[in-house]
Amino acid sequence: MSDPLLEEDDASTPLTAEERDGLIPSYVTLRHELNEAEQANILEAEQWAFARKRKVLDERFLMALHKRMFGRVWRWAGKFRHTERNVGVAPYRIATDLRQLLDDCRYWIGHGTYLPDEVCTRFHHRLVAIHPFPNGNGRHARLATDLLLVALGRPRFTWGRTNLVDPGETRHAYVAALRAADGRDIKPLLEFVRS
Repeated sequence: MSDPLLEEDDASTPLTAEERDGLIPSYVTLRHELNEAEQANILEAEQWAFARKRKVLDERFLMALHKRMFGRVWRWAGKFRHTERNVGVAPYRIATDLRQLLDDCRYWIGHGTYLPDEVCTRFHHRLVAIHPFPNGNGRHARLATDLLLVALGRPRFTWGRTNLVDPGETRHAYVAALRAADGRDIKPLLEFVRS
C-alpha cells in the first residue's frame, strides 16, 4: 500500500473535474499550472506573514494564514475540510484536536517542557497529522511552524533544503520522519527539520 503523503502528480497531468472543484483561476487546467498559481499565492502570504509578529498559536490566525496562502487559487481556502481523507483526523475532530494542539504548545512553551526546536517540531507533526484543510496542509504547517520558531527567537527550519512538494529523496526522508513521529519517535523529524 502506498503512503498518501508520497503520492506523485505528473506536472503535465490534466486536472480532473473533481480536482477543479473550488478552483478560482479559470486558466488552470494542468497540474503544473496549479502548482505555479499556488506557489505565487504562497510567496505573497509568506511576505504578509513575516511582515510583523503573529499570534501563531491561535485557531483564527491559522485559518487566516491558510486563506492567505491559497485564497487566490481555491474558494475553500482557510476553511476546515468536511470530508474524510486517507490522511488526517475525522472532520468532526479537526477543531477539537487543533485546539488541544494549541493548548499543548502554549503549555510546553510556558513550562519549558521542551526546547523551542522540539516544541515547533511537535507542533508541525501534529498539525500535519490533523490535516485540517482539503489541501495544502504540509505547506501550511511548514510556514506556521517557521512563524512559531521566529516568534520564539529561533531561525526558520531548513526542511531538508529543498522543495518538499516535488517527489524525491528529500520528500521521502521527510515523510519517513513524519511516520516515525506518528510512532512516537520524534528524533528523525527533529534531525530532518535542521538538515
